[in-house]
Amino acid sequence: MDLSEQLKKLFPDHVPSEDEAPVPDSSLISQQTEPVRCIYEKRKGKPVTIIEGFEMNESGQQELAKKIKVFLGVGGTYKAGQIIIQGDYRPKIMAYLTDIGYKVKRVGG
Repeated sequence: MDLSEQLKKLFPDHVPSEDEAPVPDSSLISQQTEPVRCIYEKRKGKPVTIIEGFEMNESGQQELAKKIKVFLGVGGTYKAGQIIIQGDYRPKIMAYLTDIGYKVKRVGG
């Protein structure tokens, strides 16, 4: 007996829903004329992923930085128009941003 069958026995009235992709804020994405750049660098010997090129206000960028950090489960920060994520997560970040509606350009490496 697998887990889904056990859950059906415990909660017979529950109807599982499909995981939905994050809903993009179309007003922020529609302002983008250029693709967002996803850059890989090493700073003090540690790999970091830098995301830049957003055409939105600072608070929107800080909110997006927080969502990306939570999605990846890693640390990072927002400084001077750049979202800096600890580690090399370019493929995951690019897929996440593409899913919410951004055009993303991979730069370097």
